Amino acid sequence: MTSEPHDTLAKTFDPASIEAKWYRHWEETGAFRPDRPDAEPFTIVNPPPNVTGSLHIGHALDNTLQDIVIRYERLRGKDALWVVGTDHAGIATQMVVERQLEERQDKRTNYSREDFVQKVWDWKEESGGTITRQLRRLGCSMDWSREQFTMDEHFTRAVLKVFVDLYNDGLIYRDKRLVNWDPKLRTAISDLEVETRDVKGHFWTFIYPLADGSGEIRVSTTRPETMLADMAVAVHPEDERYKDLVARGAKVKLPITGREIPIVADEHADPELGSGAVKITPGHDFNDFEVSKRAGIAPAEMLNMLDADAAVCQTADGLIPEELLGLDRFEARRVVVEMLKASGHLVPHVSTNKKGEEIVADAEPRTIATPFGDRGGVVIEPWLTDQWYVDAEKLAKRPIEAVKSGEIEIVPATWEKTFFNWMENIQPWCVSRQLWWGHRIPAWYNEDGNVFVAETEEEAQAKAGEGVALRRDEDVLDTWFSSALWPFATLGWPDAEARVDKHYPNSLLISGFDILFFWDARMMMMGYYNMDERPWEKLYLHGLVRAADGSKMSKSKGNVVDPLGLIDQYGADALRFFMAAMESQGRDIKMDEKRVEGYRNFATKLWNATRFCQSQGIGASTTIKAPPARLAANQWIIGEVQQTVEALDKAMADLRFDAAASTIYHFTWDRFCDWYLELIKPVFQGDPDSMLAKETREVAGWALDQIMVMLHPFMPFVTEELWHAQGSRPYDLIHAKWPKPEAEVSKDATDAIDWVIDLTTATRSARNELGISPGEKLAAYIESPSPLAQGVLDRSSAAIERLARLAPVTVGEAPAGAAMQVGSGSDVFIVPLEGVIDIEAERARLIKARDAAVKERDSLVKRLDNPNFVERAKPEAVEKARADHAFQREEIERLNAALERLG
Repeated sequence: MTSEPHDTLAKTFDPASIEAKWYRHWEETGAFRPDRPDAEPFTIVNPPPNVTGSLHIGHALDNTLQDIVIRYERLRGKDALWVVGTDHAGIATQMVVERQLEERQDKRTNYSREDFVQKVWDWKEESGGTITRQLRRLGCSMDWSREQFTMDEHFTRAVLKVFVDLYNDGLIYRDKRLVNWDPKLRTAISDLEVETRDVKGHFWTFIYPLADGSGEIRVSTTRPETMLADMAVAVHPEDERYKDLVARGAKVKLPITGREIPIVADEHADPELGSGAVKITPGHDFNDFEVSKRAGIAPAEMLNMLDADAAVCQTADGLIPEELLGLDRFEARRVVVEMLKASGHLVPHVSTNKKGEEIVADAEPRTIATPFGDRGGVVIEPWLTDQWYVDAEKLAKRPIEAVKSGEIEIVPATWEKTFFNWMENIQPWCVSRQLWWGHRIPAWYNEDGNVFVAETEEEAQAKAGEGVALRRDEDVLDTWFSSALWPFATLGWPDAEARVDKHYPNSLLISGFDILFFWDARMMMMGYYNMDERPWEKLYLHGLVRAADGSKMSKSKGNVVDPLGLIDQYGADALRFFMAAMESQGRDIKMDEKRVEGYRNFATKLWNATRFCQSQGIGASTTIKAPPARLAANQWIIGEVQQTVEALDKAMADLRFDAAASTIYHFTWDRFCDWYLELIKPVFQGDPDSMLAKETREVAGWALDQIMVMLHPFMPFVTEELWHAQGSRPYDLIHAKWPKPEAEVSKDATDAIDWVIDLTTATRSARNELGISPGEKLAAYIESPSPLAQGVLDRSSAAIERLARLAPVTVGEAPAGAAMQVGSGSDVFIVPLEGVIDIEAERARLIKARDAAVKERDSLVKRLDNPNFVERAKPEAVEKARADHAFQREEIERLNAALERLG
């Protein structure tokens, strides 16, 4: 049965007119909330975007994929929950508020810590909801009633509890180590927040005299200023040049400071590099830090020559000259070089130019890989300081085992090698940050420096003893520490165990591969530690969205694409479908606005197909099971629906978003709109009240409903609009049931339709190649038709005439002369061309076009065979040449086929 369609569809599909309406309706009616307590749960959490953020193209991809999955599982009857929230983004948010203060000639330090934090909260209330509004525009069906923020009171309790538990278990500790220090932000940052850039610099060589006056050692460096805090010179244990010096405990006396430092043997020194001797500055170089520890120098004894602003400060031994104190590190570099040159300790660099002339300079020019902070934008300084660390090596053990055993599946599996490489070599995780905005570390100190870790100050005071004065640690926790608790703290842990039990572990996590270590791996660690269970069953890592030429998007390049602009122009459905169709496991996505426009046209195609159905009285179906059908075309479309559902379910199970999108796209456009609607038109040209017409309306209405349900996860707005336009419904499409045709169809009937479609497709292609009008009827001959062909000719010759425009069709031998051949299956039709086209003129045209294509192909082959072009040309130019070559090759094949048809 079908209900009467609502004749309300506008002639033109306009996304803007329906998107806000339906999203508001879904949200107001609680459509995104899990409301099936007895159903199997399906839970995902969104990677929480920064509260400072706005929707970029990467968010659009990430959240589209998640929404496709959650809508799909909701349609399949799961108790589907998509947890949504934002991250407090310690550094980023503090920077935003500090910039606002600077605009008013104000600064953070003019306020107490409490007053500044209140200003951040005020900013959050006024401006912190931008991205959540934009996620709504994308159509994300998140449960907004549970929206989270990592600084919410309940979340803060979870963070403090985890810190205290880890501390009590010996998995968090305070240590003096080198950190990546951002002098602009005046805080430690993680290795993952450091980006390496190639910078033009220099390589200086110095003379370090032996302390006893018996000789010298030469060392080279790219950072001369650090010699002010040198504590050793390292040589390789097997380097014969220095064995005697090491054996007798020789020392060198540093120029400028006069500090005497030992010569130590360590395999870090490369005998083949320069003099084979390396200056060791443990307080300002990660490798030197390890060398010094092996040499017996404790971190507490290591010298520091820079303050928090990366300006020169006095070392513990007081040997840095007064005139250097307070200089910026780069100014200090210039002055140190001048002082060494003046004292005769700088070794000039000698080179030869193209003319053979000798060139003498202070240093060798070099391109140096230099670390920069990804937010502060300045050169990072390795800095020796006391920080809080998590014993990541111990916490990584269970996640490693889980991925190896298959308890957690990583998709695509190619990322497993990268995961293991990082996790098996993981370093202690520095979790303290020198900021005011964030979760303040729950540690208090007495006057002697003893630490008391507790969730509250009252508990710390009880541990310290009554009347003992305590001061709280000034630092806050790394933002990634709190977001690592996202899969369970968002569910109320540790306060609401029942909610956690239902939805933990989560079912799936979808994230960009670029936060595999920032976030994903840390959620595994915290999930196993706190919940004794995996955080999710499966981790899907998608690629990046790149510019059309394959380059990375960046504001500096001016190639950033605004997803909201694309939504304004083409609609959210078109952008979402583009993201799904282009998401191929393990590959980045190239932005292609033409494709987005093409998917807007796809939505328009469905819109117009629905309008056609309405014009024929085809309305909403009242059955999930396929209606009974006798007409071959109706049986065929039911069979096509069944195959499409199976293919779609397999693609979604494998998380092949591109295959899923392709499946529903081709079924909707090719099979339903282009073929089925064309096949059933004659039914409505007869008696509109016949049993056949009634059956066709029911099958067509049912098939159109199945399209809307299957397409809904990808294009929720247009499908919900059409769902209701087709008739009265007991529920919204978002809560419909996934297709379950449960039908048996005649293979003879479906084979017959497929045979007609193949014949029509082949005939239309041949007409196009030979320039024959699509509407012109052509006589055709078939000498020995197969049983299938004979059956179609007997029962459906009208369909062949109407679709393939072949009439009359004669069973028998074709007359001699030029003809084209078209086929379907094993059957071949001969179509005489005498009198239809000018044979010789057409042959000449085809030969000319083919020869031109051959010439162009050969030219492209030469270019692609030239190593200079392939290696030196821009990648996009090489890619275009390959695409042009493939096109010309296919064009030659097409033109040769057309020539063969002429005989």
